[in-house]
Amino acid sequence: MATETNIFQELISHCKEYGYIFQSSELYDGLSAVYDYGQLGAQLKKNLRDEWWKSMTQMHENIVGIDAAIFMHPTVWKASGHVDNFSDPMIDNKDSNKRYRVDHLIEGYAETLDKEAGDAVLAAMDKLIAADDLPGLKALIEEHKIKCGVSKTCNWTDVRQFNLMFSTQIGSVAEEADTIYLRPETAQGIFVNFLNVQKTGRMKIPFGIAQTGKAFRNEIVARQFIFRMREFEQMEMQFFVRPGSQMEWYNYWKDERKKWHQSIGIPADKLRFHDHVKLAHYADAALDIEFEFPFGWKELEGIHSRTDFDLTQHAKFSKKKIQYFDNDLNEEGKPYGNYTPYVVETSVGLDRLFLTVMSLAYTDEKWTKEDGTEDGRIVLKIPAKIAPTKLAILPLLKKDGLPEIAKELMNDCKSNFMCFYEEKDAIGKRYRRMDAIGTPFCVTIDHQTKEDNTVTIRYRDDMRQERIPLADVKKLVMEKLSS
Repeated sequence: MATETNIFQELISHCKEYGYIFQSSELYDGLSAVYDYGQLGAQLKKNLRDEWWKSMTQMHENIVGIDAAIFMHPTVWKASGHVDNFSDPMIDNKDSNKRYRVDHLIEGYAETLDKEAGDAVLAAMDKLIAADDLPGLKALIEEHKIKCGVSKTCNWTDVRQFNLMFSTQIGSVAEEADTIYLRPETAQGIFVNFLNVQKTGRMKIPFGIAQTGKAFRNEIVARQFIFRMREFEQMEMQFFVRPGSQMEWYNYWKDERKKWHQSIGIPADKLRFHDHVKLAHYADAALDIEFEFPFGWKELEGIHSRTDFDLTQHAKFSKKKIQYFDNDLNEEGKPYGNYTPYVVETSVGLDRLFLTVMSLAYTDEKWTKEDGTEDGRIVLKIPAKIAPTKLAILPLLKKDGLPEIAKELMNDCKSNFMCFYEEKDAIGKRYRRMDAIGTPFCVTIDHQTKEDNTVTIRYRDDMRQERIPLADVKKLVMEKLSS
């Protein structure tokens, strides 16, 4: 039986072979922990982004979206705490000169132990991280004689913090340039636009601001394919609420976000909540929605109650007043006036969501045919509504007027959903290729089509085939996509 590790490696290879994900700059031997999305990957990523955007900004009357710039004034990151606090504990092996993130090093060691011993090591690590006890973390590594994977020695440096922000210069002359940062998260673009959006949109508390976009982190130990990269995409929503109501909304969004993940096909038993042991400096509550990846339970989305930290900090550093006047309090007979809203954040990594969908979809099927021979296929069972290509249109032959009928169907359908046309190879090979890229529906145009205007539609997941009227194809696919 294939191990989870082997299956994950097969998935990585499959993503490259079928145009989902390529190593960035592969022509020049690649760039570590940076990836390009191919023609199918880019479409799947867009579909996931669109589903999230629709669920936030279209399905909620009190949430709007923005698109803030990647470059921001450098004081933004001073105010947010990223300049001083955005770092991870790192350790170097003196013999190999290889740098490790301390939690990853200890987690890797814990995986080699039995469950009880491994859990004990991880509990000790969590306690030390929560206390910012760097010498204690080194002592834990030395106590368990945790070795470098390259040198196989325990010759370690002290543990120290390493800032994760990329910096660059802005200005026409290098000597006069100011240092700015590539944003490590998209949330700050929302906070600094709070007043702009609130006033121009006439937004009333509670309301949310959503955003998707690239973020950048100088991960020293980037690993597990697209799970942890240096350039990635976030989908974040900051929900502004009255002080004192934050836990009500925190619990609301905790449940809502888990339901949303299930709505795009992620099984409930593959998701779980994990409360943070150590809270970020801005939070009074925080948890992760974790997914069971092939390499274990890992964070998919974070839900954080950020209090009023962000708006207060930006008011302090900008010397501008950032408050909200709540007229509704007067109507409710409560003291009213200006206050700084509290914030509940939902933040999901689009790349991690992509990997989640692909991990669930990748299926290696084998069966025995009636004649006793073995058969099988690799299929991506991506939910139809987010699959990159919805319908493959396949004329049985490249002659006898079949391509003309097929292209007419293609022209009728392509404005409603993504279609793919192919007339090369035997129909069985074309079916297998469509299975491998995750196309949920295939329609074959054959000679019978010319006689009675019917076609064969094939369903990816169970390979069932049925004959339907040619005129019903678009309607059937659209019904399946909306169900």
